Amino acid sequence: MKKRMYLVTGAAGHLGSTLLRLLQRAGAQVRGLLLPGERPPATGAQFFEGDVRDAASLRPMFEGLEAYDVIVIHTAGIIDISGEVTPQMREVNVAGTRNIVALCREYNVRRLVYVSSVHAIPEKSKLRVLREVRHFSPQEVIGGYAKTKAEATQIVLDAAEAGLDAVVVHPSGILGPYDEKGNHLVQMVRDYMNGRLPACVRGGYDFVDVRDVAAGCLAAAERGRRGECYILSGRHYEVKEVLRMVREVQGGRRLPVLPMWMARAAAPLLALHARRKKERPLYTKYSLYTLSSNDRFSHDKATEELGYRPRDLFQTIADTVRWIQEHGGGRAKAAKRKKHRGHGASQATA
Repeated sequence: MKKRMYLVTGAAGHLGSTLLRLLQRAGAQVRGLLLPGERPPATGAQFFEGDVRDAASLRPMFEGLEAYDVIVIHTAGIIDISGEVTPQMREVNVAGTRNIVALCREYNVRRLVYVSSVHAIPEKSKLRVLREVRHFSPQEVIGGYAKTKAEATQIVLDAAEAGLDAVVVHPSGILGPYDEKGNHLVQMVRDYMNGRLPACVRGGYDFVDVRDVAAGCLAAAERGRRGECYILSGRHYEVKEVLRMVREVQGGRRLPVLPMWMARAAAPLLALHARRKKERPLYTKYSLYTLSSNDRFSHDKATEELGYRPRDLFQTIADTVRWIQEHGGGRAKAAKRKKHRGHGASQATA
């Protein structure tokens, strides 16, 4: 029986680095793909530099593995909340996925797990539950990120139809510890902890722990059916509920909650302010659309076939807050609160 080797693209990203952690704990052999000059996560994986847009740069990661059953988990991609399809986003998300598919065929990999997104799934009315679908089209979804993920997902499913052993997973809004690449939702938590979030928006989304998504990817590699898609979601939470969890864990001030019409009106000004400060805006026209869209995603199929069971988001928030504190974000503020509030504050952040 052949030994197994995992190849993880986007190894420095939030999901990619979390996958490496889980695989390392399991004693698996792993190769990770980094962009040139990218800092590798602190794991025992063997790292290769390359760009998914350049197939030739990816070959070293695939070579010399004839003695292994190779599992490729393709997490690399550009997540963008601006709403537009940029040339770079399309090159990475679509052309990059096409390159990965071609290499998986050429090197006869055992299985490809493609990390798509729930955004690739066509939205129905808010009265409908959203489940896995069989066909994906950029014309059926809204926003640049969604369009590129839909197109890439169809490329993978077409390859599976033609014989490639491939499965697709669709995570919802990922939160959790271990983020060093600027996850938008983790940024929201960090900004709130540091007093940099001026207001909260009325609306919410389906949030899920990055560790549960990583475990779902590995379960899909092990037990998923070829050519099938699996939604890896959590459940709906209002943004104000997420921030209330942060406040319960480490304290903080209550924020005004802006109605959606006001947030939409203010979005251009917030974007201009962020550009002037050379920061990334959290509230854009597209992100606000997402917070008011249908997010009734069902992960019943993943639960039944993969054993997928997401954890309570409060634990996710508590672990995220600790991670941010331990890695420099919010640490000084947390220490100051402990000093002034005494033993109760210490318990709240423990």
